Amino acid sequence: MLSFIGPEGWGDDVSPEEMKEVMGRWWAYDQALRDAGAYIAGEALQESHTATTVRIGDGEERLVTDGPYAETKEQLGGFYVLECENLDEALEWAKKVPLGRGGTEVRPVMDFSQFDLDQAAASTEASS
Repeated sequence: MLSFIGPEGWGDDVSPEEMKEVMGRWWAYDQALRDAGAYIAGEALQESHTATTVRIGDGEERLVTDGPYAETKEQLGGFYVLECENLDEALEWAKKVPLGRGGTEVRPVMDFSQFDLDQAAASTEASS
């Protein structure tokens, strides 16, 4: 998974022409991922002030708060989930991300295929 991290408000200081150019680079990158068969999913995220966070308190208590999980200067701006043969391939895609600033985190997605999840679900239902 590629996670895009950077300062918020990146589009606030660009002209419509610059925005069109930036988005053109993103559409080209997206199309290259699809053409290579690497694309699984991807989305851009709205700014962090639109986030709502559910925090786990004592016991079963859940606390809902406005805002992001962490108050930092850099925020998660979007992501792609890719199908790559190995880390090197994922890093090559990450190097091509058309970000103007910020960075890209590359992290493997958990593979639960080694677990018998049907058996785990049945055990959970039986104990309820």
